[in-house]
Order: sequence, then C-alpha cells, then structure tokens
Amino acid sequence: MNAIPFDTLKFALRLKAAGFTEAQAEVITEMQKEVVDNTLEQARHDFHLDDVSTKRDLKDLEVVLRTEIKALESELSHKIELLRADTRRDQAETKADLTRWIVAAGFLQTTVIVAVLLKIAHLV
Repeated sequence: MNAIPFDTLKFALRLKAAGFTEAQAEVITEMQKEVVDNTLEQARHDFHLDDVSTKRDLKDLEVVLRTEIKALESELSHKIELLRADTRRDQAETKADLTRWIVAAGFLQTTVIVAVLLKIAHLV
C-alpha cells in the first residue's frame, strides 16, 4: 500500500471549471495531494500497515513451511531408519554375547559337576 490513486489533472480541471484560476487550481491540487499523502502516511503509522500480512504473504509462507516440513520429515525418517539399524545391530551383538556367556557358563557348570563326581568316585 504505497499510494492512494489521486488524479491531480482531473481535480485541477474540475477546479478550473468551477471558476478557479489556473494558479489557484494548481495550488489547491498540490495541497490536496499533500493532504492525501500525509493521511496515508498517518494511517500507515497509526495502524502499522507495513506489518499487515496479505493473503499472498500467507500463501507464500504456507508454501515455504510445507517445503520445510517435507524436508524435515525426510530427514527424520532417514535418522529413524539409522537408529533402527543401530538398534538391530546392538540387539544382535547382545544376543551373541549372551549366547557366549550362557554356553561358557554351561561348560563351566558341566566341568564342575564332572570334577565333583570324579572326586567323589575316587574317594569311594
């Protein structure tokens, strides 16, 4: 909102038609133009018209936000897949470690039982 349309020529011609001299019509036309400009500037100041968003501004913002949201969704989806892969790898490693410990504990337990049985058999 930069200017209010004001046809200075038409205004001056109407003044001349009403009986004003050309000089008077020019002065009054210039003064009227200044009043219109000052009124617009005052309205812009009073109502912060430079900060008002238009439908086009909002539509442009919506397009930008939708684009950014899609990019974030894509990035987030990629990161989630990486985390899932890391979790599956960690689970597999933990399963392998537990299996080794259980097998080792089983051998140790079997060895202890066999040793105790052999010891008992030698005592008898």
